Amino acid sequence: MSWVTIIWSMTASACLTLAAIHLLVWCQRRAVWADLLFALAATGTAGLAFCELAMMRAETPGQFATALRWFHLPGWVIIVAVVAFVRLFLEAGRPWLAWSVCALRTVALFLNFTVGDNLNFRSVEGLRSIRLFGESVSIAEGVPNPCMLVAQFGMVLIVIFTVDAAITVWRRGNRRLALTVGGGIVFVALVGLSQGVLRFWGVVHAPITASLSFTVLVVAMGYELSRETLRAARLSEELRDSEARLTLAAEAAGFGVWMWTVDTNTVWGSERWLRLFGFAPDANVSFEQAIQRIHPDDRERVKSAIRLAMETRAGYGVDYRVVLPDRSVRWIAALGRLYAAAGGKPARMLGAAVDITERKQAEQDLLQQRNELAHLSRVTTVSALSGSLAHELNQPLGIILSNAQAAQELLQQDPPVLTDVREILADIVAADRRAAEIIQRLRALLKRDETSRQPLSLNEILDVVLRLVRVDLIDRGITSVCDLAPDLPPITGDRVQLQQLALNLILNAADAMAVNAPGTRRLHITTSRQPNAVRATVRDEGPGLPADSEVLFQPFFTTKPHGLGMGLAICRTIVAAHQGRLWAEPHPAQGAIFHFELPVAEEGAGRERGARDAREEAPAYGQ
Repeated sequence: MSWVTIIWSMTASACLTLAAIHLLVWCQRRAVWADLLFALAATGTAGLAFCELAMMRAETPGQFATALRWFHLPGWVIIVAVVAFVRLFLEAGRPWLAWSVCALRTVALFLNFTVGDNLNFRSVEGLRSIRLFGESVSIAEGVPNPCMLVAQFGMVLIVIFTVDAAITVWRRGNRRLALTVGGGIVFVALVGLSQGVLRFWGVVHAPITASLSFTVLVVAMGYELSRETLRAARLSEELRDSEARLTLAAEAAGFGVWMWTVDTNTVWGSERWLRLFGFAPDANVSFEQAIQRIHPDDRERVKSAIRLAMETRAGYGVDYRVVLPDRSVRWIAALGRLYAAAGGKPARMLGAAVDITERKQAEQDLLQQRNELAHLSRVTTVSALSGSLAHELNQPLGIILSNAQAAQELLQQDPPVLTDVREILADIVAADRRAAEIIQRLRALLKRDETSRQPLSLNEILDVVLRLVRVDLIDRGITSVCDLAPDLPPITGDRVQLQQLALNLILNAADAMAVNAPGTRRLHITTSRQPNAVRATVRDEGPGLPADSEVLFQPFFTTKPHGLGMGLAICRTIVAAHQGRLWAEPHPAQGAIFHFELPVAEEGAGRERGARDAREEAPAYGQ
């Protein structure tokens, strides 16, 4: 019985069996590259065993030289696979060391096929027979090849690279993995290095048995991979149980559970989730089919939220509309979280969805009621200003009438004075535009358009409102003192709502000073830049605030004899809808101060766009 043949054949068979098993595992889990690398290392070890057996059975120097030359090819496969295995499986090791090892081994492989008989011998001069396991095997005698120093230096780098990686893993707390895989690689590298130095430089005479030590390494690597596979199977079972419990709890709470598998691009959904999206109970749904059910106006927003979750590994949450096969529309609130595979690649996203159609309808109804109430408040406010507005309009209309009469008289002269007529017509156009601006401001304040957000200038908003109430303030004997900060950044908001906000605060301040003696009624309006916000302040010199200033913002609370108590409540609602805040505080000397802050618009919005829109919005009357 040939023990050499049995031992080396069994070694090769065992390595090939392990390689086949882990290759099949990798085919099922393409994201786990460690299984493929292990299969390559095990296959390379089997190749070493076959080459070693061929060298021990060689009958001529040429046969030995050829077997030794091909011996370095599986050796190169093993080294590259082991280095990549350390980087991916242990997630450690310095990249530059890894590339250095692979580069040196590749150079050694090139020299193996180009310099001398092989990397170890310039020429194999003869064979010697020695006894191994009770039988005769061949070893070579010849001229050593200095190029094998390249491979031996590469083995030294492997030891350094692996020790560095094992230290990193040890510090993470996984000492067993550092000892089994890291220690196994270091052991095999040191054994191979010492055998190569002693054998090929003629210190000892023994056959090449590197495959036996590499088999120890393969066993260690396979053991750790098997532990990870068993752990993954156990976690998968626990995950299935957890998903079943989660599905049961979600169904009881009215949620539909879903899972998107990234590799297969399929979506699994519970029965309730399938009903929410209008799919059949037993439908196989793809990711594209689920996306197509989303309303076209919301589709890109949902895709962006999914991409962001995949890039940042953060939670996914978005509200969107779903168009069912019967063309009905349903609002859905979806939450999810991304789970990654062992290599860090996104594997699947789990989440839940719930029907929020009734809530969205209630929000729409509430918004409509709030807009109706705000519109009523504006109508009431404009009604209170009707006398001063009529006076404001009478001025340009009177100018137009008198200028038109004067123009008629000039045209009746012989010859007509056309130069004066041109000047009169210019005055008429200017007065016409002034009247048109007043009417346009009133129309903007009274219209019921839906909320429209755009970049606006807060100074421009206050300027428009002050021009609207100018005559009313004069009639009340109120002097306005304005200190508007220049170069304020734009805010994002609804022009009409913000005008109503400023109008309510200014008129409230004017009402508060009605008890003051004439000449002591001053209204102070200022704006300033705050961190990420713009602040406007309206201050009066009236009797001040109640002890609890927050009651002023409660609906139907009023200090006026004929007030509705909704002005400040509407103001706070408007500010809250713009993600700002509104508050009141007493002035240390006299009066009350009302502040409101609004967030600065996103970068890129034009600073003067709001003011420009306001001017362009008001064409001359009659044009």
